[in-house]
Amino acid sequence: MPLPLRTRTALAAATAARWASRAAGRGKGSMIGGLVAAKIDPSIMARLADGKRTVLVTGTNGKSTTTRMAAAALAGLGEVCTQADGANMDAGIIAALSLARSAPIAALEVDELHVPHVADATSPEALVLLNLSRDQLDRVGEINAIERRLRAGIEAHPETVVIANCDDVLVTSAAFGAREVVWVAAGSGWVGDSVSCPRSGEPIVRRGEDWYSTGDEGFRRPAPQWWFDDENIYGPGGFRARLTLAVPGRANRGNATQAVAAAVAMGADPAAAVTAVGTVGEVAGRYGSHQLGEHRIRTLLAKNPAGWQEALSMIDQDADSLVIAVNGQVPDGEDLSWLWDVRFEAFETMHVISSGERAADLGVRLLYAGAEHTTVADPLAAIESCPPGRVEVLANYTAFRDLNTALERAGAQPLDPAAAPEKQEPRR
Repeated sequence: MPLPLRTRTALAAATAARWASRAAGRGKGSMIGGLVAAKIDPSIMARLADGKRTVLVTGTNGKSTTTRMAAAALAGLGEVCTQADGANMDAGIIAALSLARSAPIAALEVDELHVPHVADATSPEALVLLNLSRDQLDRVGEINAIERRLRAGIEAHPETVVIANCDDVLVTSAAFGAREVVWVAAGSGWVGDSVSCPRSGEPIVRRGEDWYSTGDEGFRRPAPQWWFDDENIYGPGGFRARLTLAVPGRANRGNATQAVAAAVAMGADPAAAVTAVGTVGEVAGRYGSHQLGEHRIRTLLAKNPAGWQEALSMIDQDADSLVIAVNGQVPDGEDLSWLWDVRFEAFETMHVISSGERAADLGVRLLYAGAEHTTVADPLAAIESCPPGRVEVLANYTAFRDLNTALERAGAQPLDPAAAPEKQEPRR
């Protein structure tokens, strides 16, 4: 069906805005294109998503990687529309849809605050719920309020298959009443935001992998249909396959398992889906490796206490240097009190360079953690101050973004990231 005149006008204006942004050297222009299109036609997301088989991916951490994996796993069913740069709010979603209008499938990363109205616009066939934990309180608000909004959004779309992490109490609560749920044991290393039941307010009791609410006997960890261990992925009907990933960390094995479960729920072949998720490497700079002069640099992103905990476990402590960069801009959250929830004590034996706009705040936290450190505010200068060799860089959102831009301008050469061997206990 031809698009209405207003929508066609919005798309033409978005194309012009993208061109102008690129011509002015302000970036790829996808975000400004999406913003312009939405201003001209507020219903453009629904019009562009109409007729597509859509999976939405949301959670506090791991959205970009899981979305890329889901897109790879679904590629065997047809062309897939997705965001290449992790832009997960309305403008980024509209931009992705406008650039792949003929694709019959969409795998869309969605900020957890935006899920209800994006679901209204896209009528998703599947929704992946990864995890829920405290994020930037000055932007997002209390995490229990987010859980309630997601729960309401799921109730409004009973036809959507929900792929939910049964190890996460808040995710389980959001998905518990859904008509069709595929439960995945994807792991939950951070439990600090789910000590009480989101439904009754009573304590959550944990016994090994199991958990349950003392205030609601029926609310406990569901039996998973998909799970993973340090070698394989397991699924319904006795399915088992070797799971080998190009990205590091136990959390990414959980992300891959949920991506496979979502793709299979939409009709993908399980074995092909497992092979496909293993091809996903660098994701919008995450896990990227670069050579700059005598430094081999690996960049990791962390945005909140749960993400920092997981990223810290990926740091190679045999590297020659470690730079940690922290900014406090609006996208990062201007309140950095969360630094005191991160276990920087892990670096008692490794010298750290504190960097970023809030290097002083980070330095105080490292001092109390007993971590030997120096301060170099500019992340690129911090890297250049390191002795020759391997440099691990861990940064929050805007520090990570700005460092990748600085590395590109400095002539850093991208390298194939080397994923470290992973050791995990079996999960069921």
